[in-house]
Amino acid sequence: MRVWRCGRLLAAVTGLVCGLGLWGASVSAADVSPSRASVPVVVPATPSGWTYQATLYLWGTSLTGDVGVRNLPTSHVNVGFSDILNNLNGAFMGSFLAKNGDWMLLADLIWADIGADKTLNVANNPRLSYSQKLTIASGIAGYRLPVSTPNFDVYATAGFRYQRLTADMTLTSGLVPLAAGGSETKEWLDPIVGFAATYRVNERWFVNALADIGGFGVGSELTTQGFLSVGYFWTPQVSSALGYRVLYTDYRSVSGPNSDFRYDVTIHGPFASIAYHF
Repeated sequence: MRVWRCGRLLAAVTGLVCGLGLWGASVSAADVSPSRASVPVVVPATPSGWTYQATLYLWGTSLTGDVGVRNLPTSHVNVGFSDILNNLNGAFMGSFLAKNGDWMLLADLIWADIGADKTLNVANNPRLSYSQKLTIASGIAGYRLPVSTPNFDVYATAGFRYQRLTADMTLTSGLVPLAAGGSETKEWLDPIVGFAATYRVNERWFVNALADIGGFGVGSELTTQGFLSVGYFWTPQVSSALGYRVLYTDYRSVSGPNSDFRYDVTIHGPFASIAYHF
């Protein structure tokens, strides 16, 4: 059974692209705030004291993959940004970063509530309705590697990614008012490892990158994420960034004849962030 075509999930917070999870552009574990906007940003190899960064970000995403709920057949879901925007009930994304010396800590939260339906181009033109509530919470710790230089930092990271998904699917016949449906809520916790990096081009511009991989059968079979962004300091306390992020999850759970849950989905799209450094 093939569902509509477009792209992937939307998530956001306040304006721009409307948006999850987890590592906004200047929110990345790689962001560093300059002490003064008028001088080159050269961070000591081992800065002392804690610095913090609070970020809100918008993720103009699409969702594509295969989803199966209970006894319904696995369906290909391909939902673009415009579809999600039209069916978005609410979303929030934000993160908090703390650094001290060679250590960094990052917490990130994504929540989105979306729904969509589509008439299938098959016999009798049945209508498929799909909705989901998605929560992704992540926490990582990182340690700066000795390959770092005054304007380039690389952190080895390890942590977790928690996902909670409520999926509802209803298939309605195109001939008679008969419907079959299913609803399932699943939550799982994955260990993740990866890296975060930042390159300070000058006193204003910076580039962030982040990647991780995890799951390994502990929660999901596999989960992986990556993003790249370019940011700018408007003041020593305020920065913004634009980038692109991808999050893939392959999770399966079979606990009985009526409790089969399949979620093999990629969420991706451009994002924008604004961060406050203190």
